[in-house]
Amino acid sequence: MNELSASSRITYRAVMVRPGVARRIRGLSDRTLAWLFITPTIVLLLAINIFPLLWTIYLSFTNYRANRANAPTIWLGADWYQSILTDPDIWAAMQVTAHFVIWTVVIETVLGFGLAYLIDKKFRGHGMWTTIILLPMMLSPAVVGNFWTFLYQPQIGLFNYVVAFFTGRAASSFQMLGDVTLSPWAIVIVDAWMWTPYVMLICLAGLRSIPDYIYEAAEVDRASKWRQFWSITLPMALPFIMLAVLFRGIENFKMFDMVNLLTGGGPGSTTEVASITLKRAAFESWRTGYSSAFAIILFVTVFGLANIYVKALNKVKSR
Repeated sequence: MNELSASSRITYRAVMVRPGVARRIRGLSDRTLAWLFITPTIVLLLAINIFPLLWTIYLSFTNYRANRANAPTIWLGADWYQSILTDPDIWAAMQVTAHFVIWTVVIETVLGFGLAYLIDKKFRGHGMWTTIILLPMMLSPAVVGNFWTFLYQPQIGLFNYVVAFFTGRAASSFQMLGDVTLSPWAIVIVDAWMWTPYVMLICLAGLRSIPDYIYEAAEVDRASKWRQFWSITLPMALPFIMLAVLFRGIENFKMFDMVNLLTGGGPGSTTEVASITLKRAAFESWRTGYSSAFAIILFVTVFGLANIYVKALNKVKSR
């Protein structure tokens, strides 16, 4: 009791030492406390994200070059934007990017949803097969790029021998990374191999969210499996499918590492996507103002398309 009394007296004295501080803390509203805690995070985000964006916008109107930082900066207005939007090479790079985005998203969505539909059946060993399927997306893009570069080698690569086995064509008669026609598809194959499991996970979450009683009611109404798929499974999983398409579309639009590792934009400019063009302008030609304007154009393009797509996604979710 004496120890408890002593402890109580110490605590009471500690509280009474600075009564003004306690009153000030008690006087803060919940809103003020919330702002007090989130303000450091907001400041950090502004410093990391917003300031570089504003600085890039400023540089896009100037002749600034990063390798000539001490040279006088001249205001050019919208000259870089006009030059980029009228440059046929830029439009060719955008066309290559669109080709890459469309085909990878279509293939990954179809394969990902198909795998999710099969795994959702919960057959024996489905957990092990799920883990095996997810392995590609756990690897580093650098590892995947070097791995598939080796597989695509015409003399020793396994890919050419597999194709030769099924087609009867000589393994050394074609080069996936050196042929103008085949090199874009080589990148599409690698990206689909790596990121189809990601789409599968999102689609699997959508399939697992469908209540069982809906299927039970459909079976009572004697609806066939095909009818259940088109009337229940696909409509209810559609928001998740569209979400996967959104994520993969944004990521593939700004794809750089895989293309750079596999082809570097070649042969010629066959696989030169917009990010490769931006990298060459910024870090090879050192046209910082030009590349900043191109980066802003890409940002506005992605932001605008994503905004339109999200509105369509919200309409589907509200049904």
